Amino acid sequence: MSPARARLAFGLVAAPALLMRFHNAFAYPAGWGFDASHNWRYIHALTRSWQLPTADAAWSTADPPLFFYLSALLLRCAGLEPVLIPLLNTLLGLGVVALAMRLVRRAAPADPERALLAGALLLYLPAHVHMSAMVNEEMLAAFCTSVAMFSVAAPREGGSRSIRRALWAGAASGAAMLSKASGALAAVAGAGALAWSGWRAGSKRAALRSGAILLASAALLGGWFYARNQLAHGSPLPSRLPAHARMLGMPPGERGVLDYLRFPLATFTDPQLLHPALLRSVWGSTYATAWFDAHRYFLPTDSAPVRRLGTLLLTLALLPSAAFCVGLARGATRRSATDAPLVLLTLLTLLAYAAYSWRNPWFAVLKGTALLGLSLPYAYYASEVLTRWLRRSRLAAFGIGAALAVLALCVLLSGTFGLAFERSELPGLRWEEVRPT
Repeated sequence: MSPARARLAFGLVAAPALLMRFHNAFAYPAGWGFDASHNWRYIHALTRSWQLPTADAAWSTADPPLFFYLSALLLRCAGLEPVLIPLLNTLLGLGVVALAMRLVRRAAPADPERALLAGALLLYLPAHVHMSAMVNEEMLAAFCTSVAMFSVAAPREGGSRSIRRALWAGAASGAAMLSKASGALAAVAGAGALAWSGWRAGSKRAALRSGAILLASAALLGGWFYARNQLAHGSPLPSRLPAHARMLGMPPGERGVLDYLRFPLATFTDPQLLHPALLRSVWGSTYATAWFDAHRYFLPTDSAPVRRLGTLLLTLALLPSAAFCVGLARGATRRSATDAPLVLLTLLTLLAYAAYSWRNPWFAVLKGTALLGLSLPYAYYASEVLTRWLRRSRLAAFGIGAALAVLALCVLLSGTFGLAFERSELPGLRWEEVRPT
């Protein structure tokens, strides 16, 4: 396919995704997102006073403050219009898409079609779509993490200096830390990758210096909030605070080792997190929420058509998910300067997510949206493998292309708020009477 035809095809694919995202920014109720009502209270409090509250002051005040201060500043400067914050998240999400495409373009300059596919994969990732519309810090954290990873992983142009790259990555990692605690993983992954790459190249002193600069700049920018929590509450990440007491009653209430090994059929047949089998499946719940509205914040709770759509979407999503896993494994064996930070970030993120779900054994914390910091690794590796599969034969191209097209249609139907399904009741699953079996 010629470059002009490839760009035209991408435009045709991207246009519906862009319309969906901007439609959601205006149409999705501002108070319906994950923790959105609590986040709004925090933001509106900051529009009246810039004073940073204590972690135990309210539900959202234990979270890092960058998203809330940026949102309050936006509202004060541009008027108290709620739609401004979903629009900000939408633009941040598109920034992540642009970074993914730029990273692939730098790594594979002779394969522009792969870069376009990388962008399309993120444009139609449901977790990415959902968080672009919600008043929540996830998209800001994903954007900052992606900037940090791009700074470290992108092949150098014009011999850019490692110190400058380390400073950029450290500043972005620090901003990610001030958006969400998992931002610290970007600093660790970036520093580790810089040190490892320099070590392999025989520049041990330069490698250690670059890694130290990245960690120091991230800590200076983002570490103060966690030091403040340590002094005030005895922990950098205070949990089970009085403001969060309601969460303590959520099912299942405990986790076992088998919860990390189960991947039940209900993941596909009845993708909603209060299903008894999904309550006991960490990765099944995570997969269902990454690729579908398994928390029911967009779609009706009890609907046979929604279940059927979820079954089709989650089955088709096995294709890009498998491509990502294959690409990640290949990247781990290549151990190049581009692969090192992406692979390391993925492994650290999955381990941290597993540990967090063990420490907080409630269904509500299992969200594929919490893994959006992996947007660049996902787009990079899934596009690499899918491009190779698409070029095997005409039959493979037709089959894979058709599957991806139907997947995109399913995402449009499930992710465009109010298009195919109307949700009239309050968002979320009713969990109060649920008891694990």
